[in-house]
Amino acid sequence: MSTPAAPVAPALKKTALNATHRALKAKMVDFGGWDMPVEYPCPGGGLIAEHLAVRTGVGLFDVSHMGEIQFRGPGALAAVQHITMNDASRLKDGQAHYSALLTPQGAFIDDILVHRLSENDYLLVVNAGTTDKDYAWIRKNAGSMPGIHISDYSPYYSQLALQGPRSLDTLRKLTKVDLAAIKNYWFTWGTVAGIPNVLIARTGYSGEDGFEVYIPSDEATTVKMWNALMEAGAEFAIRPCGLVARNTLRLEAGMSLYGHEISEEINVLEAGLTHWLKLDKGSFIGRDALVACNESGGPKRRIIGLEMVDRGIARDGYPVLDLGGHEIGTITSGSPAPFLKTNIAMALVPADFAASGRDVLVQVRANQVRAKQVPLPFYKRPKK
Repeated sequence: MSTPAAPVAPALKKTALNATHRALKAKMVDFGGWDMPVEYPCPGGGLIAEHLAVRTGVGLFDVSHMGEIQFRGPGALAAVQHITMNDASRLKDGQAHYSALLTPQGAFIDDILVHRLSENDYLLVVNAGTTDKDYAWIRKNAGSMPGIHISDYSPYYSQLALQGPRSLDTLRKLTKVDLAAIKNYWFTWGTVAGIPNVLIARTGYSGEDGFEVYIPSDEATTVKMWNALMEAGAEFAIRPCGLVARNTLRLEAGMSLYGHEISEEINVLEAGLTHWLKLDKGSFIGRDALVACNESGGPKRRIIGLEMVDRGIARDGYPVLDLGGHEIGTITSGSPAPFLKTNIAMALVPADFAASGRDVLVQVRANQVRAKQVPLPFYKRPKK
């Protein structure tokens, strides 16, 4: 009797810059089924150099693994409203906002960006590891609504994110578009580095100013844009940046990450993302559960910020204890903060404990390490 063959793991997906990353000696890992760079240990490089480049100068990220799902037709707005928590009716042409797809319980299918291209045309940018799940969920919950055509255009876009206080100075060398006129969470189109019809957005996931450029996903076009941006940013000591720096930057800025501060087990109220939750816009998936939660006294758990007092790093998944040694919660994200020069974390704890502001202990391997509650975000970029 023959032994059944072991299942073959699916091949990792690759962005159009895969060969470029490898030529730069990037450390590559499997990230949600994608072969992605986590850091570039080139001379003088690595995580800290990448992180500080974004905080003080400019860094360039390949985020082409993100998903893009388009809603078209006279029913597009109604469909977007039905499946997202923010109020897309407030968007103007060329404007974007942060939002989320929710379960009926008010927890997260995914957090997303919604871009209004025109009255009947919306582009949703979703997380890479959840693109297939999101698209299936969207088709199930909005696909049969009238006047709507939903398409997954993820394979056709490359997306590069230019982040940092010198990002505008870098990008303006390559385009005649008035970049200063693009306000935060707005976008436009223009020619960049000789490539026409580039979607230029000003959103970001680092806590700094920055721009995203969306271009055709063929290797020649994507490499041309990458090289042009790297050359334009050379005078500002631009660095290619990987996923580890992206994570430490967003953590310093107190931004949630799917699978950590938000998930199908954590609802919007627990996550503290009520700024983008519009319960007054009318019915949408998850609304009833969140209204009921508010009416019953609010969430029983909350995300808090922690700064380590004792020496030690609170890593994702570590237990959080009260000062009596009783386990009360879990670290959702934790790492050193290269710019702030301290160790920080976010944790999910009981709401009454969060409100008390009391110190906690974090179980770091065999040691119980003290941490203090601090407001989120840990870092805010200086106002000009």
